[in-house]
Amino acid sequence: MVETIQTYILMHKEIPVAKIRLDSATASVSAVVELFDTAHIPVGIPVKKGKIDRAALNAWWQGRAIPASRSGLRHALEELHISSPQALLVKCLGLSLSDQYWICPADGQVSWHEVNFFENSFSEDVGNILFGHPSGGGEVSLMSPDNTSDGWLKKKWTIMDGKRFLLKGGSGATQQEPYNEVLASRIMEQLHIPHVPYTLAVPEDYPYSVCEDFIDPDTELVTAWHIYQTQPKPNHVSVYQHYLNCCEALGIPGVRDSLDRMLVLDYLIVNEDRHLNNFGAVRNANTLEWTGCAPIYDSGTSLWFDKPWTMISAGAKAASKPFKTTHDEQIKLVSSFDWLDIDALAGIDEELRELVKGSLFIDTTRADALCAALRGRVERLAQVVGEGRNLYPIDDRTADVAEDVAYSGEET
Repeated sequence: MVETIQTYILMHKEIPVAKIRLDSATASVSAVVELFDTAHIPVGIPVKKGKIDRAALNAWWQGRAIPASRSGLRHALEELHISSPQALLVKCLGLSLSDQYWICPADGQVSWHEVNFFENSFSEDVGNILFGHPSGGGEVSLMSPDNTSDGWLKKKWTIMDGKRFLLKGGSGATQQEPYNEVLASRIMEQLHIPHVPYTLAVPEDYPYSVCEDFIDPDTELVTAWHIYQTQPKPNHVSVYQHYLNCCEALGIPGVRDSLDRMLVLDYLIVNEDRHLNNFGAVRNANTLEWTGCAPIYDSGTSLWFDKPWTMISAGAKAASKPFKTTHDEQIKLVSSFDWLDIDALAGIDEELRELVKGSLFIDTTRADALCAALRGRVERLAQVVGEGRNLYPIDDRTADVAEDVAYSGEET
């Protein structure tokens, strides 16, 4: 019988964190054998009486895998002869371009400096296959950061001029998400909001957003989801207040100001998928010191991306995350608009028109509707600011999001 249980050391760069056993049949953590360093356990995983919560660690580990909703995943797994996206994790030692965690075979002599994707080149085979480019029957390398990329849209990592860039596609008949990313970047540039800059690439007529990795070998992204898990949430506390409480306990600086800016952006672009894994904080992976909130990234599931043009309007109903179920409720959480120069957005609708010009997927009728609706969102935001309406007490649970679920491309 083939042995399916293998022993690894969970590492944080060069620091051993825990000895674990992985079941290769289920791609799951079957046991935590020994804890070496409590301080370097991934954020949000409980430790009770000196023992790691195995179920929580397993959820963290499996959550590093490509989600089942990823566009093109099923065909990619078939070509790679891999049973599940979780099985791909072991093939790349769990390495990512978002943080510094990985697994080392217990009997191996492998150094983080030898294998990490920040300092070493990597194969683009998996990414190319996920993009629909077959391998042609040649040998495929599975040592890739694409094995640990999140989200439902097709994407791949690549190296250009020694830097790591993420290419991400669009969906459906409009392929609109890459344009939305670039437009969101432009809005944040005008409003001086810290953000990840996105540019547009259109190879073979299909649009892709392109952004450089904002994490380096000495830093790591910790998503709001993992921060949110650091304390149990009392029933009487709002989602927003609980997140603030968790951040304060961890000592993350500048959280409320950063959230103010994120909520204003999401109100403007009607972002439907700002779930708790789509924002977070950055910390130093060596000292564990929090440097602040992450620059805003991943804003493409917005601007009525999946709606026919007849349903695009400034007042059209749209889902909201992560704190309130509607943007009209969520904007009330903003603590101050003193930083906001609404006049800086003059003409932003025409910038959107110029951005989508030439698209094979967004025709003039849709472009007109998008520009008019975006202009309307700016006007609505100006009205909110001008009215000086009473803001929510941050512990008010009215219209709270009940369950944090990422958009999967399958919703109606």
